[in-house]
Amino acid sequence: MKARTWLCNRIVAAFLLIVPLCGPSVAQTPKLDELFIALSTADEASAQRIEREIVAEWSKSGSAAMDLLLERGRTALREGDPQAAIEHLTALTDHAPDFAEGWNALATAYFQAGEYGPSITDIGKTLTLNPRHFGALSGLGMILEELGDNEGALAAYKAALAIHPQLQGVKASVERLQAEAAGQEL
Repeated sequence: MKARTWLCNRIVAAFLLIVPLCGPSVAQTPKLDELFIALSTADEASAQRIEREIVAEWSKSGSAAMDLLLERGRTALREGDPQAAIEHLTALTDHAPDFAEGWNALATAYFQAGEYGPSITDIGKTLTLNPRHFGALSGLGMILEELGDNEGALAAYKAALAIHPQLQGVKASVERLQAEAAGQEL
């Protein structure tokens, strides 16, 4: 378990060091810049609306065929079929390797299938293409927490909150992990 925690800590540290150094990606547009500025100071209700707009922007691949593969993958996930989702989303990432949301959706499918290694790999690809992907960061936190790496999970959650301060569920996870680290009983 110590070896796994050590490895997870190194993975998180690498992500958090490399992501700010990433150059501009296709997931960065003036509209997204405006949305992220608004998100940084939004109240909870406004933040949910802005988050939906950001995800809608992220979901535009520029190709109707790739958008269809993304939607089929998401539909399979909603229907509880992560294996079908993995097939659709692997086809998507094969044909559109620079589309960050395809990698994020594939990471989600692997997570739902219980395959954490491939999920972490695809989260890394997502964050390389889109360093502001708060969903990928919070997903990384969930995986690390599941693996028992609370320190790494806390770092990932805090990175997500730095981008999206009203991210649902993540604030509670940070508070819970900080309380556990301080030795307080919940």
